Amino acid sequence: MMKQTFKRGFTLIELLVVIAIIGILASVVLASLNTARDKGADAAIKSNLKNAVAQAQVFYVSNSRNFFGVCGSGAGTIGNMIHDAENKYKGGQSTAFAIGTPATYTTAQCHDITNSGGVRSAWAAQVPLKGSTSGAPLTWCVDSTGASKATANLLASNATVCP
Repeated sequence: MMKQTFKRGFTLIELLVVIAIIGILASVVLASLNTARDKGADAAIKSNLKNAVAQAQVFYVSNSRNFFGVCGSGAGTIGNMIHDAENKYKGGQSTAFAIGTPATYTTAQCHDITNSGGVRSAWAAQVPLKGSTSGAPLTWCVDSTGASKATANLLASNATVCP
């Protein structure tokens, strides 16, 4: 009678199949994490701009019903909030946003330009979003009329109403 001996372990093919499956699962998980990271950054941008709207109203009342300088970076202004929101888009890089210039899909904008009898009575701010689901670049826009929305249209130079 012959005695059979069994070798314990995996064959080379079995190991390669397991490694391939792990690689596929890892790529799926990493793709999901990037999407989640972009959605998280977009939520932070929207939150910063929502807080900017409230701060702008406080600024307006405390400055004799005038938005003059609301986009600046001084105490009580919303410039720092817009700057922080843009940093969420750019992944924490320190940048400066443009005031009163045409918007782009890569920089934040804040306009407090409209003058009515020497009083600036309106403002608008726009920050690019990271997680566009449609493939087209999107921005989040807020203004003094209460608008707060995603849009593919950019603020024109000195515009104080979201497009």
